[in-house]
Amino acid sequence: MTRPLLRRAGALAALLVLAAPAARAQGGDTACPRDLLVAQSMQRQAIDQLEQAEGDDASRCRIWRRHVETMRRVASVYGRCLSGGERTERLAQVQGSEKEFGGLIKTRCRGM
Repeated sequence: MTRPLLRRAGALAALLVLAAPAARAQGGDTACPRDLLVAQSMQRQAIDQLEQAEGDDASRCRIWRRHVETMRRVASVYGRCLSGGERTERLAQVQGSEKEFGGLIKTRCRGM
């Protein structure tokens, strides 16, 4: 994986640690506090896997596909459970990552 991608993944991981979101349940969703913790954990794990990705292209492609799916699931939780600027910022992060790695999959993972 390229260095800029690793740097961005590392910066995102640091942001997660430094800015744990306060759960604001919307529409009476009492599961949001738990769901946000799980989503953050999933996001951290996905970033760790990206940073440790080695091996052949097929292996990297599997990790990238898993990352994209995780970012979609995390975005769903952030969209449901956060509000205001925090919601906007978190969604931009995970959707940007999803788009970036989705592009890599399209260009580098054909037939794998």
